[in-house]
Amino acid sequence: MIVFATSDKGGTGRSVTVSNVAYRRALHGDDVCYLDFDFGSPTSGAIFHINEAARGIPKVHGARNGRGLHSYVQGEISDPVRLDVWRTTDRSEMRDNPTSGGRLVLLPGDQGGGELPRVAGDVKQVARLFRTLDEEFGLCLVDLSAGRSYATDLVLEAVRSPLLKGVESRWLVFHRWTKQHIIAASGLVFGENGILASAGRNPEPLVRFVRTAVVDPDSSQLSGLRPAQVAWLRRCNRELQELAGKHGLGHTMMLGEIPLEPMLQWREQLLLDDDVYARQVANLDTLEAFESLADRLFDRKCWEML
Repeated sequence: MIVFATSDKGGTGRSVTVSNVAYRRALHGDDVCYLDFDFGSPTSGAIFHINEAARGIPKVHGARNGRGLHSYVQGEISDPVRLDVWRTTDRSEMRDNPTSGGRLVLLPGDQGGGELPRVAGDVKQVARLFRTLDEEFGLCLVDLSAGRSYATDLVLEAVRSPLLKGVESRWLVFHRWTKQHIIAASGLVFGENGILASAGRNPEPLVRFVRTAVVDPDSSQLSGLRPAQVAWLRRCNRELQELAGKHGLGHTMMLGEIPLEPMLQWREQLLLDDDVYARQVANLDTLEAFESLADRLFDRKCWEML
């Protein structure tokens, strides 16, 4: 299965959430591949703690072409480099594949790469790559640039390719729990030139939303707030719920909800069990939210057409 992750605005926590979902699925035994299609900012290596690819994968000294997805999409190389996260991570707690775990592979962008111009044949290149990876991995997560970027337009064309006939694909659209983000996410999916209108497939592509940085007004973490502040937060939360329903982002269209996590606000990284239970620097609610989202990706009931 291929899952495309996008958002209409930056700063939604899309990349860090998708990275953690990939990590959770691999821990539970799936072979998972993560593709960094955020061409303007290929920094997924930093989230996976792979220092050599923190800003994309560098060229080999003296090489003419790069090794990452930028170079592959432009037809400069036949295969993009793959990084085995378990072996290449610089975070010692993650080294070596867990006994019961599956593969976790990152396909990074090129260091110094930016948003790409349209190149003849790039759609076929991408469709071929998706087909190959779908046959090899149980889950492929494609992290796209925010908005109607080149990357989004590229994959919308690629999924229409005959090469991907029969390949199961789904879309996750991320948005923060604010008025602006709700309206923007709705437009990205349901707008005149949105994902649904541009996909050109029958039936329509399966799309679900993920709310991020959600503040629970009744959380014990907010016990230090004044009563007036709590009342204001509760009122805002109700208003946002009503707004989400009006814009097609209501509860039935939501696949997951990620709480505001202080640790991830300071450092976008994988959240390990030790961060919650041993070091106690992260919240259990956040870990459980990542686990739930990872499970619901494969729960067909959560994706049934409404």
